[in-house]
Amino acid sequence: MPVKKEQNGGMSVFERRRLENIKANREVLTDISKTAKKVMPERPAPKPSAPRTKRTSDVTPTRRNTPRATRTRTSSRLAGLDAEDETLKRKMEIETEHQAMQAKAKKMRHNGELNLGDIAVEGRKFGNGVAGIKDLFRGAEPGVRTFTEDDVTETTDKSLKELRGQMSALELYEHWLPNEIKICPQRIYSLGFHPTEDKPVVFAGDKEGNMGIFDGSQERPAEDDEDEDTKEPDPVISAFKTHQRTITGFVFPPNDSNAVYTSSYDSSIRKMDLEKGTSVQIWAPEDHDEDLPLSALDMPSNEPNILYFSTLSGTCGRYDIRDPKSTDIWRLSDHKIGGFSLHPLQPHLLATASLDRTLKIWDCRKITGKGDLRHPALMGEHESRLSVSHAAWSAGGHLATSSYDDTIKIHSFPECSTWKTGHDITPKSMAPAHTIRHNNQTGRWVTILKPQWQKAPRDGIQKFVIGNMNRFVDVFASDGSQLAQLDGEGITAVPAVAHFHPSQRWVAGGNGSGKLCLWR
Repeated sequence: MPVKKEQNGGMSVFERRRLENIKANREVLTDISKTAKKVMPERPAPKPSAPRTKRTSDVTPTRRNTPRATRTRTSSRLAGLDAEDETLKRKMEIETEHQAMQAKAKKMRHNGELNLGDIAVEGRKFGNGVAGIKDLFRGAEPGVRTFTEDDVTETTDKSLKELRGQMSALELYEHWLPNEIKICPQRIYSLGFHPTEDKPVVFAGDKEGNMGIFDGSQERPAEDDEDEDTKEPDPVISAFKTHQRTITGFVFPPNDSNAVYTSSYDSSIRKMDLEKGTSVQIWAPEDHDEDLPLSALDMPSNEPNILYFSTLSGTCGRYDIRDPKSTDIWRLSDHKIGGFSLHPLQPHLLATASLDRTLKIWDCRKITGKGDLRHPALMGEHESRLSVSHAAWSAGGHLATSSYDDTIKIHSFPECSTWKTGHDITPKSMAPAHTIRHNNQTGRWVTILKPQWQKAPRDGIQKFVIGNMNRFVDVFASDGSQLAQLDGEGITAVPAVAHFHPSQRWVAGGNGSGKLCLWR
């Protein structure tokens, strides 16, 4: 079928829309760049089957209570035996009978219903029996709220009630439903808000290295019924494939409103220039064949030319953008470091979360060891029952972690600004001040749930967001109080990747289909 031409210029409808999209992408980047400049100069295999129980019988089979095994006829001719060789024939029959008995033994099984409480294996290595296994497989219940309007209205503390009311009043972006805002082609792994306060501008990275940018201030255009070629208007989204593998983190430097740094599983850090419309590689391993997937990225608040990163191999790195040969890489764990962060006001304090089930705090002012054994001084650590997914510092000295033991833990260090170099934190001080029960069993198809603090809250209240497996986004205060459970029409998947704007009450959530939820 020939491509439909426009009467006036002979250009196809497809070509016209393609050129319009290119123009729209350029306008988005230019608009973000101009908006940011007004504010910025002033101020991230199938489950193994359960081991088979060896089936045995408590009673040794006897000829009386065990049916006789059926003998299988064998061919002496095929076995190469002479008809007169009765001894060998008898030997073959005995072996055949023995094999039949073994096959019968393998088929023995428990009959009837079994109570797990009766056969649970107790002990430290095996958890806590039935209660433990029920907790382990506690599934999500889409749409079932764990924080309701009654929790707000029945709050007795006046200030907490007011704050809960304000956060619960956030509404889902009204111009397009979440299913219509496909910011990335694939599953979202990382989100970031541009720091500009003029409008919510959200950056998202997916599992295949695509970056999407959405301007949350745009409105749905009016439909033109007279134009036959007009379809339902889509939101303007700019998308770029800046990496070859999963994008794991975003950093917006305080001294450059046009720069966006990203880390990736492709072992590189890249810088996008919004004004120039370019993306350049800032860092990668010196050995081009080395595979060093980066799991997170951060920048000190007082050093806009320094980047910190973590890897899936258990190392953390520090890189000075001004000096290409300045990379320091420290081994801080024998297992994957899934997430880390720098204290916003004390950026020498580095917190790491690892697959080895530990939260650790390091002092980057003191580097110990020599050669490959160099690393920051370890100040303290806390061990969880299962792996720790992320560790996030707040400006108020709170450290929030999420873990596969279905908890969010909040550690409190309000005095950390007075810690001296190499200061040791006692085990008692490392214990969490608050522990929140929270379903973190994301499984294979949902991105890992990680708490993200609001870095510079305008209201001065320290609070963080985290995805909820029942298809919400939860908001918590630093004392463990839940402030809100954000929802809205059209949310059909878990907004697992949740992020707070640094200063405004804007919250974004990304799901496994590459779609975006935005509350404001």
